[in-house]
Amino acid sequence: MAVAVIMKLRLDKYLTEMGCGTRSQVKKEILKGSVSVNGEIAKKAERKVDTEKDEIIFKGEKIFYAGYEYFMLNKPAGVVSATEDKKERTVIDLIKESKRKDLFPAGRLDKDTEGLLLITNDGQLAHRLLSPKKHVDKVYYAKVAGIVTEEDVERFAQGIDIGTDEEEMTRPAQLDILKSGEESEIRLTIHEGKFHQVKRMFQAVKKEVTYLKRERMGTLCLDEDLKPGEYRLLTEEEIENVRK
Repeated sequence: MAVAVIMKLRLDKYLTEMGCGTRSQVKKEILKGSVSVNGEIAKKAERKVDTEKDEIIFKGEKIFYAGYEYFMLNKPAGVVSATEDKKERTVIDLIKESKRKDLFPAGRLDKDTEGLLLITNDGQLAHRLLSPKKHVDKVYYAKVAGIVTEEDVERFAQGIDIGTDEEEMTRPAQLDILKSGEESEIRLTIHEGKFHQVKRMFQAVKKEVTYLKRERMGTLCLDEDLKPGEYRLLTEEEIENVRK
């Protein structure tokens, strides 16, 4: 969902934020008479416009203002959780319908990890999801090389040391065994986001994660209809639930 934020903006800033060009490009179009406000040709780039009430036409196309945008992405493996990268394809590259140019991933998933990722430009909402003080649940499904045991469940529930050179304890985590065997399947709920945390937790019990997918962050659940690489706008209800 794109959320309108009612405010007064300079006309050139309005158009730049909506992806109509750089500030200098937009100013040139205004001088050429390519922009109108409420049916009248705009002559000044610094003119203030109301993001909610004023009708802005840019080169014959009506430009609606979007303050905040929220996309649920089913991140595919092989894509990095970054806004830009000179060598790798990023999660932002996958979002084609955005009006905003300031989107970022709320949190990160490793390059080879799939699943739920929120793409937004709402820093406050992202902070609510990611702040360790909020204790937001993060739920992962994983395939693990090795037999996952009840002893592992108990160790994870107590918190486990994932440090290498020095101690680094995790918070207590809930490990549910879905299948135990040479290749086990599990669901893990953690409340923090340390670097490579899920993989390091299993390494600490002498096992290796071979596949990892995030299914949920707090109240936000991955839409099962989204294939890897697909995305959709969040609903109003989903946004409100995340904000609580």
